[in-house]
Amino acid sequence: MEKTSNFRKFFDKKRLLLHEIIFEAETPAGKLFDVLLIISIILSIIIAMLDSIKNINNVYGDYLFILEWVFTILFTIEYALRIFCTGKPILYVVSFFGIVDLLAIIPTYISLFFPGSQFLGVVRVLRLLRIFRVLKLVQYMSEIKILTQALYASRRKIEVFLYGVITLVIILGSLMYLIEGEENGFTSIPRGIYWAIVTMTTVGYGDISPKTNLGQALASIVMIIGYSIIAVPTGIITAEFTHLESAKKITTITCLECSSEGHDSDALYCKFCGSSLQI
Repeated sequence: MEKTSNFRKFFDKKRLLLHEIIFEAETPAGKLFDVLLIISIILSIIIAMLDSIKNINNVYGDYLFILEWVFTILFTIEYALRIFCTGKPILYVVSFFGIVDLLAIIPTYISLFFPGSQFLGVVRVLRLLRIFRVLKLVQYMSEIKILTQALYASRRKIEVFLYGVITLVIILGSLMYLIEGEENGFTSIPRGIYWAIVTMTTVGYGDISPKTNLGQALASIVMIIGYSIIAVPTGIITAEFTHLESAKKITTITCLECSSEGHDSDALYCKFCGSSLQI
């Protein structure tokens, strides 16, 4: 029984030590770990980019392949350690950074069965968001929180807006198909809808355009509508910003149980899982 108790204490001590190194940014060891991690992420992204260049791949492809697997194995070990030193692993696994960390290593393993998928590893760039913690730019974390809240609060209005836009482009695309016809490049209603989307968003590829006077008149109306439509989502989200209260000052303290960040500076308990923030 005593041996079990001693082993448990040793286990908890090692888990706390690993948690301090991997998740905390205020300690020297934690900051060093994050700096090394960010450097590794940047190097792995550069390797993926270089590997996609044919001339470089022909000469250094084997070396790049080895380096890619080295970084993938390191990131896999890091991911496993994050799960190990988290009190509630499932909360970390389903968190934003947990999902990003998993997506950072999956593409390389998938490439064993589907060659080329390793290039999807550039999703590791999302992991660089941790640089805010390393540089103690915690004020940006509160801004991210406000932006996220504004987007979430605007979701229903945006959904209604998108439904209206989809309805409009279907109608306009169908009208243009009837007006212009196949002889002017509008070979189907979907082709007309494609034109309406490109025109309304002011992208204007120019691969298809109306030739008749009536078609050009309709196109002019669609262009004018496009300018007003672009401003609508911005106005919706901006309006939500004005209703949000200023966020409290937050810290880089990470919950030992669920690995969540973004706690208020005076917080004693995690606002996500309720665990104590005092180690």
